[in-house]
Amino acid sequence: MRKIWVRVDPWNKKMVTTALEGGADGILVPQGFSEKVKALGRIQTISEDGDLKLGEDVVFYSIKSGEDEDKIVKLSQDKRVILQCSDWTIIPLENLIAKGAEVIAQVRNLEEAQTAFSILEKGVEHILFHSNDAVELKKVLSWLHSEGDKISLQAAEIVEISPVGMGDRVCVDSCTSMTMGQGMLVGNSSTALFLVHSESIINPYVTPRPFRVNAGPVHAYTRVPGGKTRYLSELSAGDQVLIVDFKGNTTTGIVGRLKIEKRPLMLVKAVIGDKQISSIVQNAETIRLTDPQGKALSVVSLAPGDKVLAAVEEGGRHFGLKIEESITEK
Repeated sequence: MRKIWVRVDPWNKKMVTTALEGGADGILVPQGFSEKVKALGRIQTISEDGDLKLGEDVVFYSIKSGEDEDKIVKLSQDKRVILQCSDWTIIPLENLIAKGAEVIAQVRNLEEAQTAFSILEKGVEHILFHSNDAVELKKVLSWLHSEGDKISLQAAEIVEISPVGMGDRVCVDSCTSMTMGQGMLVGNSSTALFLVHSESIINPYVTPRPFRVNAGPVHAYTRVPGGKTRYLSELSAGDQVLIVDFKGNTTTGIVGRLKIEKRPLMLVKAVIGDKQISSIVQNAETIRLTDPQGKALSVVSLAPGDKVLAAVEEGGRHFGLKIEESITEK
């Protein structure tokens, strides 16, 4: 998962508050200023007297030649290494990423941040913003929290819809108001997840709740940030979930609460090519899947031949992590 620290050296209260309000993951400050940061908001501090000790847990490394790269690879196994270059260049980062080093790239603006996160199609996972430009910091933070990993969605053809009886259903109430075409990926298999639409639709029976996804039963999988999956029943307040739109764009949402209640359920089966996928959802008009154009389709109106969006991948998962292993889930 992408992270951003903000370097505030010398002390600059405006930069600290901008970092806090924009959702930065940590603030690097000179020795003696960690408590000033804590007085403004709860966030990880990096300093000689911070939550992470500068010089012990976190080190700066000035790369001057190719010989330094192997030293950085080894050093990054035990410490968090902030990379410094004589001038900002992507070549050392390319080499270090190729060698598997986890380093923190120091950037000064949005363009450098975007480049650092995209090098070799993988990019670094962590940057340190170092500039006194609060406007530029806002741009970087806004872009970072709106730009998620793209997910490939495919059109699945409905083949069967059937009631299956009562079960424990999970509603995920997030801290995000979702719009048309947005929801969460949910399914019986961790490798085949339907795009379940948010309750952002106006209808005669229930007031729209755009923060909610009536996701599915307790056993179902959902996608979370970092390319992982979790069971719906595992989620709780403060956890992160992946919000996805019909184009595959993603953002990170925060769980506000979970509502688990006994409700009538139905089984939805579909096919993509020769692969059959399935999910179980509540049997109610307000629960909807999403078609390829972003339209919400009520599950009680689904019919064989209808097309809905799903994310399908090869391989399997172990404790939510993707692995290259043959796993059958029925």
